[in-house]
Amino acid sequence: MTASKYIVIPLLTCLLLLMDWYVWQAVKVVFQNNTAQTQQIVKWIFWGITAMTISGLWIYNFADPDTLGRKLRTALLFSVFTVYGSKLFSILFIFLDDVIRFFTWTKGKLFSGHETANTLIESSPTLTRSEFLMKTALVAASLPATALTWGLLSGAHDYRIRRVRLALKNLPRPFEGMTIGQISDIHSGSFFNKTAVKGGVELLLKQKPDMVFFTGDLVNDRANEVNDYVDLFAKIKAPLGVYSTLGNHDYGAYAGWPSPQAKKQNLENVKQAHKVLGYDLLTDDHRIIKLGGEKLAIIGVENISANESIFPNNGNLQRAMVGTSEASVKLLLSHDPTHWDMEVNSRYTDIDVMFSGHTHGLQLGINVGGKTYSPAQWQYKQWAGLYQKGDQQLYVNRGFGYLGFPGRVGMPPEITIFELVRA
Repeated sequence: MTASKYIVIPLLTCLLLLMDWYVWQAVKVVFQNNTAQTQQIVKWIFWGITAMTISGLWIYNFADPDTLGRKLRTALLFSVFTVYGSKLFSILFIFLDDVIRFFTWTKGKLFSGHETANTLIESSPTLTRSEFLMKTALVAASLPATALTWGLLSGAHDYRIRRVRLALKNLPRPFEGMTIGQISDIHSGSFFNKTAVKGGVELLLKQKPDMVFFTGDLVNDRANEVNDYVDLFAKIKAPLGVYSTLGNHDYGAYAGWPSPQAKKQNLENVKQAHKVLGYDLLTDDHRIIKLGGEKLAIIGVENISANESIFPNNGNLQRAMVGTSEASVKLLLSHDPTHWDMEVNSRYTDIDVMFSGHTHGLQLGINVGGKTYSPAQWQYKQWAGLYQKGDQQLYVNRGFGYLGFPGRVGMPPEITIFELVRA
């Protein structure tokens, strides 16, 4: 168990309890005209839910994952996201009420002669908490709760096919019309509905791509997370092969290990899992596909990130590129899209397309006027879809699985089907 959990979780608990206290002020206002017995019942329910949710947070982080099981872990995590996501939304209205009260108090303080602040608060009904806004805050709390529940029940496995035409100026004719399927960020340790996952795999297979790319994060931390899903993901086959690479989570960097050797062995087990699945894992390596005397290079690197203080930075693109100079087209599998600006489009301009994942679109989006907006765009310059700089292109897959919140809201899991065409 990592030592950081002993610091982060207590601090997070204090923050959540502060949120609870703030929201409780609104709850008291809403029920202030009810009987003392009703108010007492409400108090016990409110703080009882808080106690259970906080307990769930601690159990999720400190109990043995294998002992808890997937479904219980999912339920615990979902309760934390739902309860505090709802409270966070309600705080917006409570804070608005406090801002109004502050400016009203300030106005009274400046223009009321010799009245004291206490006198103003006692005499002016406008300075009491607005029952309307407090009721609005509690009603508003139901909106994220509803959205998160829908995201769990429906959005988590609402797999979507996205079709993308990749126009490449150097594409040889034998490769024209070739199709590539991409999935990313499986995160098998998060799954709780094997039947639904099977549906996603079958949807990919129905597209019959010529080859498939998997761009990392097979597991959350531990190699054994994929054991229950080997039979499903091993079904992914393609005539020209299935090629994969590692993501930041595959290194077990966010789990506690009894020794460095245990962590290293876990990584070897993850790599072995790719082999068992039948995936050709590229770790700073490449493969050459030959058709009609022409060559196409598939290049794969271990995780490379511009945010190396947070994410593992283990790859070596220069080493992976050795021996690819004769290929007319070069396709790069690199999990983290920040790698593109970090070195790909400045030092390796002969790479035609880079395929990434990692962001998940933060599993949250709002669709307006045909465009999708997500908090992910505040964190990543390239966070979902196709990007281009000069003749180079980057595609960021929104992910097949999920991490943290066990669902998706407005950001459905993605299976991408590319068609290679001549520019």
